[in-house]
Amino acid sequence: MITGIDVARLPLDLPLRCRCGRVRGVASDVSASSGFRFVCYCKDCQAFAHFLERPDVLDPAGGTDIFQMPPGRVKLTAGTETVRCLRLSDKGVLRWYTDCCRTPIGNTAASPRFPVVAVVHSFMIHGGDGRSRDEVLGPPLCRIYERSAVAPLPPNAPAPIARSIRPPHIEDIQLVGARARSAVSALRRSYRCPARRSVCAHAE
Repeated sequence: MITGIDVARLPLDLPLRCRCGRVRGVASDVSASSGFRFVCYCKDCQAFAHFLERPDVLDPAGGTDIFQMPPGRVKLTAGTETVRCLRLSDKGVLRWYTDCCRTPIGNTAASPRFPVVAVVHSFMIHGGDGRSRDEVLGPPLCRIYERSAVAPLPPNAPAPIARSIRPPHIEDIQLVGARARSAVSALRRSYRCPARRSVCAHAE
């Protein structure tokens, strides 16, 4: 029997799966302290959901629930041949999704200088052990771009981002970069993705 430990806060390996189940994977060592959870109301996130014909990934005000973590902790184990990405602008992030059932996977920067992956909640499988999303990831720490919300924010919407809020120090940046290089090629190749609105070649 474990005593003196908050079991609900222990890191876990969280299953990843698209809606149809063809693309699967795992996010390792997930906990509230291993990443940064927020809700984004930007127009690009909304446009991405509508491009995929997946308005169900948005909250009633158009927000996307996102968990940001080191990409080396994300491993795709099946269905990588259906993984695609696009950019909504020349300077926009790379937005990854599955071509089989149009499930958003997450976002990565176009440059390795910011080695994180922002996983969209719809690709993460919660509740398998009876724990809610808040129990696994912690509650959202903030919201961003709420001016682009399409309706009044939900009563439980997180507070707007404050200057005093900083993402937790996940790991030394050089270590994160090293882990990113060992990540699944579908995410690693994001650093060489073609430009605007083009679809990346699927993973090797």
